[in-house]
Amino acid sequence: MHVIVTGGSSGIGLEVARLYAGRGARLTLVARDPVKLENARRELLCSGHIQDTDLHVAMADVGRDSDISAAIADAEARLGPCDLLVASAGIVEPGPFETIPSEGFDRQVTTNLLGTANAVRAVYAGMKARGRGRIMIVSSGAALIGLHGYTAYCASKSALTGFAEALAFEAAGSGVGISICFPPDTFTAQLERELAKRSPQAQALMGKAPPWTAPAVARRIVGAIDRGTPKLYFGFSITALGLFGSLIKPVLMWWYTRKRS
Repeated sequence: MHVIVTGGSSGIGLEVARLYAGRGARLTLVARDPVKLENARRELLCSGHIQDTDLHVAMADVGRDSDISAAIADAEARLGPCDLLVASAGIVEPGPFETIPSEGFDRQVTTNLLGTANAVRAVYAGMKARGRGRIMIVSSGAALIGLHGYTAYCASKSALTGFAEALAFEAAGSGVGISICFPPDTFTAQLERELAKRSPQAQALMGKAPPWTAPAVARRIVGAIDRGTPKLYFGFSITALGLFGSLIKPVLMWWYTRKRS
């Protein structure tokens, strides 16, 4: 089994890779930072669960279609066709809309939305031709509700829902399964940077729930892949928003408006 993980050098992506290494899978980790990729490679090899011949790392920017398509083609040439893609690469740069340069807004949309589509495009046709494969798209709980200071992030992550749903309809009957998950705040280096810029307004709406650990999130994701779950929500609040958002969000907006007045 060949598993390709974008954003696989750290955080949720690396923890997902660690779980599949423990199952004896062949692994490709894709990320932009060569230092983090090499550290992740060494860490997985030191675990004793995977051999060097079954682990490949590829430096690529998912936002550049030519980069990711070439990286995945090389990975498949080395380790065989992709059986599972976990599209976990993503970035977040909070800030009020009027303060975010257009480049910063575009960067989040390009990485989170177009980068996911680029990675999926690189494996999808081959999976359909073989009549088997699985794709897990890692979105965010922020995809389910607009948050103060997260215009670019919420837009890019919520768009993944429409992408995953449309692709699932297209893939129906082909043997290729499409799933999407909506993780909560997760203890990662990226979260530390994000929290330093998170507005009090966003924090008030998101509540005081403690972040999950990356291993806990990864275990839930892998379990959902095993079951073929089309949509995976985490925790009470995110699940409620996912299932009953049209009822809950007007109430939250009313509460927030009254609190601000």
